[in-house]
Amino acid sequence: MKEKISIDEFDGKKFKIRFIEEEDNKKAVLTHYLHNYNNGVKEHFEEAATEYLKQIIEYKNEEDNINIVSDIALQQLLFEVEDVPFPTPKNYSFKFIDLFAGIGGFRLALQNLGGKCVFTSEWDENAKKTYRANFGEVPFGDITKEYTKNYIPENFDVLCAGFPCQAFSIAGKRGGFEDTRGTLFFDVAEIIKKRRPKAIFLENVKGLRNHNGGKTLATILNVLRNDLDYYVPEPQIVNAKNFGVPQNRERIYIVGFRKNLGIDSFTYPEPFKDKVSFKKIKEKKIVPTKYYLSTQYLQTLINHKERHESKGNGFGYAIIGDEEISNAIVVGGMGRERNLVIDKRITDFTPTTHIKGEVNREGIRKMTPREWARLQGFPDNYIIPVADASAYKQFGNSVAVPAIQATAEQILKLITNIE
Repeated sequence: MKEKISIDEFDGKKFKIRFIEEEDNKKAVLTHYLHNYNNGVKEHFEEAATEYLKQIIEYKNEEDNINIVSDIALQQLLFEVEDVPFPTPKNYSFKFIDLFAGIGGFRLALQNLGGKCVFTSEWDENAKKTYRANFGEVPFGDITKEYTKNYIPENFDVLCAGFPCQAFSIAGKRGGFEDTRGTLFFDVAEIIKKRRPKAIFLENVKGLRNHNGGKTLATILNVLRNDLDYYVPEPQIVNAKNFGVPQNRERIYIVGFRKNLGIDSFTYPEPFKDKVSFKKIKEKKIVPTKYYLSTQYLQTLINHKERHESKGNGFGYAIIGDEEISNAIVVGGMGRERNLVIDKRITDFTPTTHIKGEVNREGIRKMTPREWARLQGFPDNYIIPVADASAYKQFGNSVAVPAIQATAEQILKLITNIE
């Protein structure tokens, strides 16, 4: 039997959920406010941020009976958001927002080009932790919520989004804006419709091209081109291996420009001339024993691969040579096992974790989280504040920074100096 509640009780529960969600957004509001403290975007976050600041750093002026914010405390908070590995460029030349931000691959690329991020969102708590450690800013949470969207400022130049791929209910329909309701792309489209940025830059898995029989991509392009009135050239599959990282990672890029800007052509970046191999990003020091496979687990992988090969399948583990490039790093499945390496520098075979069997003597190990970071183009001063399991997930889900940066540079060439 379903629980019966009154209208008052229902409203109370809704209020409680809203209160919890707003509490989660407090750090996002504060850090966004402080990051924009010296520019006009600050005003967009100021009312809510000032209230939150008073709650944590106000002091009472007994004599005048007024509440004011301590300048010293405010300066300390400003220092904390600016004293990070990747602060906002001092002389930034454009503004962008970072949706489904993950750990900031888009942000890193666009900051490298002189951009300032004025809004970011990401729901995963561990990813938020990594994002804050590197950029001094806490992403907002659920972008499907209207009150979260209300924090997005006006007048930014580029919308970036590595949005998840979802099928639309478009059977027998034209496949327009309304048909995308209930998907995360709808929320992206809604933001584009309301904020009208000069350019958009979307990234997704290669499979989007054929997802749902090609209807998903067709609907996305129809919405962007016709419903939202953006010039959108044909999407392109971009491989990270062509842009300075040793990883065979193909992703689909979709770029677009507001039609009233008069832009009617776009050229995706040419591949870099120099190709790199795994050797370039391999750990320079001896890797901890915990990354080396046990003899029993290695045998399990061998047996698994042999079973599939006998059936004509290509599944199973793979060992990447120093002169080769890695397979795409992915979350789950055989993500790590498809990118094993041989590293015979190990000298201590004493297990440091609970394993069955012994540490293998062939020098076969998993790549480290730092090597995965390098495969995605993250610099070595990028902080990894989470446990290995979370780090693998975060880098596996990230964008390849150099490929994003090369494409964004082509976008900026067209929109720079356009009002």
